[in-house]
Amino acid sequence: MRITSLLFLLLYCSVISDSFAQHAEIEFRSSDTTLQNAYNWARKMALSYKGNASDPVGFWYEAALPSRNAFCMRDVSHQIIGAEIIGLGKENKNMLKHFARNISGKKDWCSYWEINKFNLPAPEDYRNDSEFWYNLNANFDIIFACWRLYQWTGDKTYIEDPVFTRFFEKSVTDYIDRWALQDDSLLTRPTYLNTPAPFNSNDYFHRCRGLASYTEDVPGLKMGVDLVAAIYRGLLSYSHILRQNGNVSAAENYKKKAEKYRTKIEQDWWDNQKLQYHTYYSDKGEFGKGGGSIFLLWFEALKDSLRKKKTIEHLISDKENVENTSYLPLLLYRQGYRDKAYEYISYLSDPATPRREYPEVSYAVIEAIVKGLMGIEADAAKQRITTLFRGADETQGEIDNLCVLHTTISVKHSSKQTIFFNKGAEDVYWRPSFEGKKKEIMVNNKVRKASFMWDENGYLFSFVDVLVKRGQKIKANCK
Repeated sequence: MRITSLLFLLLYCSVISDSFAQHAEIEFRSSDTTLQNAYNWARKMALSYKGNASDPVGFWYEAALPSRNAFCMRDVSHQIIGAEIIGLGKENKNMLKHFARNISGKKDWCSYWEINKFNLPAPEDYRNDSEFWYNLNANFDIIFACWRLYQWTGDKTYIEDPVFTRFFEKSVTDYIDRWALQDDSLLTRPTYLNTPAPFNSNDYFHRCRGLASYTEDVPGLKMGVDLVAAIYRGLLSYSHILRQNGNVSAAENYKKKAEKYRTKIEQDWWDNQKLQYHTYYSDKGEFGKGGGSIFLLWFEALKDSLRKKKTIEHLISDKENVENTSYLPLLLYRQGYRDKAYEYISYLSDPATPRREYPEVSYAVIEAIVKGLMGIEADAAKQRITTLFRGADETQGEIDNLCVLHTTISVKHSSKQTIFFNKGAEDVYWRPSFEGKKKEIMVNNKVRKASFMWDENGYLFSFVDVLVKRGQKIKANCK
């Protein structure tokens, strides 16, 4: 009887422990006070934008100008991982489903660009189905967002739910056709398509019903390089989704389609004289430069290392708006510019920075710290979590109670050492990674032969793969 009671007590405690791990507040701790203060500010600010679940729209957070009490397709696409990190998963799923559900042929396969807490298209961007504001990048950004969320969470809803799969399928077929976005039509398509009749060029619900860029201040813009990059990444994300769902033949087809758009960027948009990409093409048949090159990195469209380097040098020497600037820390960490990434985190979290209260900023800082600095990445298909510390040698960093891939983890980095604690309910594979080529990595004080590879950005790192069972803590270090 005592043994049975003891077993019951142990089981009960285990369940309670798992439940606590899944719901305990995520924490970030660092020996660097700038990073610590940045995270503390960003988390508090981001959570202040959490909406009321009893609002007509359901679970939501602000992802637009705060005064609108709304969420926008572009902003949500860029805030989702930061939101997921701080526990806003229900909000992510509900908001993305609202966008996916509202795609329609009457709107030429657009959705609502912005939805407010009353579950209505925001009046600032919508008059009726014929007159509204819409940036054509949005559908492809949403596809990319759904794929990233699946990779991070392991939740197959994002790649299997009919609401999403219909949105994907319509976006990569009818939407491309209706807006003349085929790879051979990018520079010849009409500047204005699917406009109300009579067309009023002074009415931005007419003029901007299908903007071919996220850059909104260029008169007569026919095509933006950021839209070309968005289509590339949207099609490639759809290819990944199809492959994950077992449709290998269609996946290969869309991978080839995606590559055609990336090739167009290199063939048509690179300026050999100024060594940077053009960012728009006008209705006068001329290329020009302005904002938007940040999205070549966001959508991971650049493979040429020299051109990528020149693009980064241009971005960090120029002044972008705060929304675009907020993407830089994560991107720069991944590209090897750790000092500059650190500078941008400091800048974005500084009270003196203009418009730092814009929602994208705090969510981006959270993602930059967790995925950029701490180097935590997830691969749902392989049930694998990768870590790669990008902090300074003297810096220590720790993430605790991070929910990812249906489990909860703690990751602690110090110089040449990482400790991984699987506190949740699911076994995972862990890939501890270290910069450079190492012959061996110590795992719980046992020598393991290291593998090495170059990542997509051309950086060499070494790693081993370790199965970490629930409740297990493992240490990895290298010389």
